[in-house]
Amino acid sequence: MQTIRTLAVAVLSALACLLALEGVFRVLPVSTATLMGYHHDPDLLTYPPHHQWTISTGWDLRNAQTLRSNASGFAADRDFVRDPDAVALIGDSYVEASALPAPDRPAPQLQHALGGGRAVYAMGTPGTTLLDYAQRVRYASQQFGTRDFVLWLEAGDLRQVRCGSGNIVSRCLDPGTLAPRIERWPAPDAIKRLVRHSALAQYIFGQLKFNPGKAWADLQRVGSPAHRPANPPQTATEKAAAQALAKAAVQEFLAQVQPYQARRLLMVVDGHHDGSALGDGAIDGERQVLIEHLQVAGLEVLDLQPIFARHRAASRLSPEVGPYDHHLNAQGVRMVMQAIAARLHP
Repeated sequence: MQTIRTLAVAVLSALACLLALEGVFRVLPVSTATLMGYHHDPDLLTYPPHHQWTISTGWDLRNAQTLRSNASGFAADRDFVRDPDAVALIGDSYVEASALPAPDRPAPQLQHALGGGRAVYAMGTPGTTLLDYAQRVRYASQQFGTRDFVLWLEAGDLRQVRCGSGNIVSRCLDPGTLAPRIERWPAPDAIKRLVRHSALAQYIFGQLKFNPGKAWADLQRVGSPAHRPANPPQTATEKAAAQALAKAAVQEFLAQVQPYQARRLLMVVDGHHDGSALGDGAIDGERQVLIEHLQVAGLEVLDLQPIFARHRAASRLSPEVGPYDHHLNAQGVRMVMQAIAARLHP
């Protein structure tokens, strides 16, 4: 009986501690549930309409921001309306820029750089890639009559178009055959839905990025030989694979966007934010191959690498949010948006 009483006290004490921590974290700016899903279109991952959530970084909750979605489910300060003169700015978390105050994010800065006369629709979805961007071109064209599109690609976009990459919400290429496929997120189970609404769970798994499986794998690797470098030189086989993947990805992208007859389709390719020279690593090699295939296909490309190199030569200030977050800060976004505006001006 004493053992049962002791166990009950221990359990109740633990529950009381968890409830107290839950209350504390609900007061702090812990990242809250985004509730992303296929709310508007089976090929678009968006937030619920007019949803509000908090984003912050790390254990100390840096760069806390409150974001709101518009009627279309994108993090934007305006509802998108039918406007053939509007510019759709499409991409991943670089377009959403959740660590920045709303006026410093890419869409407001691009609208300002264009003189304020044209609306800019921010259609950024974190964790997505090139073929998913094509679906947003389709959606913007059908729903809002958009004819001018700016797509912001990052260096890893080429390898991420493969199904199973973890960056797919709709269209992708089969890793073996490079044939187009559709791969969508599964609906969250009951446990995930519950965790979404716990501030303590969000802190542990979101802020601290705790992943039990990864933690166990890391423990098993202790004392093992050094891992392969993150960006090793490309082998001949990897170069050939990158060429085939780039050709297939660009062809599939064009096939998806061709029916919507864009007036302007500007492909912006990210570079080294610190301005360092491109190397012979796999990521840089894939980036160059992607640019070449985009240009061969007749698409307009804006390479951001020279812009970051000029910034490095002129300033010691980093264009990134911080060493813990490689997204662009307000000044870095401004450089990119000014370069885009210079291309879009008639």
